[in-house]
Amino acid sequence: MAEEAIKISGKKQSTFMDKVREVLPEGGNLNLCLTCGACSSGCPATGLSGMDPRKFLRMAALGLDEEILKSDWAWQCTMCWRCMYVCPMKIDIPQLIYHTRKSWPRENRPKGIRGSCDMALKHDSCSAMGASEEDFKFVVEDVLEEVRNTQVGWEDLQAPINKQGAMFYVNQNSREPVTEPDEMVPLWKILHKVGADWTYGTKGWAAENYCMFLADDAAWKHIVEVKAKAVDDLGCKYWVNTE
Repeated sequence: MAEEAIKISGKKQSTFMDKVREVLPEGGNLNLCLTCGACSSGCPATGLSGMDPRKFLRMAALGLDEEILKSDWAWQCTMCWRCMYVCPMKIDIPQLIYHTRKSWPRENRPKGIRGSCDMALKHDSCSAMGASEEDFKFVVEDVLEEVRNTQVGWEDLQAPINKQGAMFYVNQNSREPVTEPDEMVPLWKILHKVGADWTYGTKGWAAENYCMFLADDAAWKHIVEVKAKAVDDLGCKYWVNTE
């Protein structure tokens, strides 16, 4: 099926063109881009909504802000950096994607990502599922007790919480203690087998940060600060984020 042509509605001021210039590496020149397609060849979002990184970049370079913002492709991009990794000019296309997301009014951004970000802001747990510090502690202790009582050889399994001075502060995906608590156990067993000195924290325990994907800078910063403070308050040396 032939791809629909992009209609250029006239010359206008463009924030995207300025952004393209900002993300060019030192000495880079967008005019040297041969649209080689390396960025698109490995992109998992290529073809979705009729878009790919090469097309997105050229539209930005042409100042087609309005046309870019009509597409929801920026929200389908995984921001995995494959495009930047293979680009001969090392153009930071993910930064352009982030700029595009920020250009959307917050209330119009995807409901699922927005909702997960807002949930994470409800408690210092930072859980995108809205689970509180008390909820997490209860589930961990409950699952740990069950494993110790029912699984031979794991009677001494540990899943410490708020252990002061532990070497590693470990985050946990917030979906697991809420919907699949048994999925936490394999990680505990690995850490137990290697003799790791680790702990969870009731504050900042959730690993993900949907506010980053939402392109909400203030909320993203808040989530990171809560987690970093939790690590510092417990005196841990390393922060292990499982995401």
